[in-house]
Amino acid sequence: MKKATIVLEGGATRGVFTSGALDYLMEKDVYMSHVIGVSAGACNGVDYVSRQPGRTRDCMIHKEKEYDYYYGFTKFIKEKSLLDMDMVFDKYPNEIFPFDFETYFASDMECEIVTTNCVTGRAEYMKEREDKGRLMKLCRASSSMPLVSPIVNIDGIPYLDGGLADSVPVKRAVELGNEKIILMLTRNPGYRKKMTSKALANVYRRAYRKYPNLVRTTIRRNFEYNKAMRLVEQMEAEGKIFVLRPLIPTVSRLEKNYDTLMEFYEHGYHLMKKEFGALMEYVDR
Repeated sequence: MKKATIVLEGGATRGVFTSGALDYLMEKDVYMSHVIGVSAGACNGVDYVSRQPGRTRDCMIHKEKEYDYYYGFTKFIKEKSLLDMDMVFDKYPNEIFPFDFETYFASDMECEIVTTNCVTGRAEYMKEREDKGRLMKLCRASSSMPLVSPIVNIDGIPYLDGGLADSVPVKRAVELGNEKIILMLTRNPGYRKKMTSKALANVYRRAYRKYPNLVRTTIRRNFEYNKAMRLVEQMEAEGKIFVLRPLIPTVSRLEKNYDTLMEFYEHGYHLMKKEFGALMEYVDR
């Protein structure tokens, strides 16, 4: 195991890029001591800690209709969710694509799952080393996109997508104290997030009027994201971080096409293979 912190950005189905990269590392039996995952990055992260190459790929890319986790419009209105979160975080890990809880809980790796506290509007970096249901609930909260997924209550506190408060937790990685930080992004080089439109900001205000701090965080997300990207680029220039990001056009965050997703997954795999030597040189120096 290498003493380093690996940070995994979210992005819903864009996370298949990260899945490909991590699968290559697992095939090479390379594991880092600390993992911080956000949203889809949290799902990738726990599969990395449980040492299950291919699991995230299989959960996100498949042709079988019985494994489909997208609700239609009618069900969206009824369930108040665009995605069948019970399928993803209950049936998948316990029945369809079994998650290796035993290996996860026995691992020496530290894994933090980033969530956004709806009351405070702040990021929380959460862990679970014993309770299977709570671990999946943390992943569910971290992956619950605003407006299209319901709020998740954990220990009596409401949470949503970790990417709202901390999309790219590099500062958190620095706080953990490891000199080596590896960042896997799901956006192309130079990407910047656009300002939240007034119309969308008003939708957030209506939808989450009980949580003014969450609304503020959500509206300011582009500012914080772009600030984090400037920090990442500065650290890159100084040789203080290793960054892997897609070099082909990214997929949409709710992409369904099997071939499109597989191409993006394989891009992550082969890009990690290409950069593996540079990564090992960075970690070992």
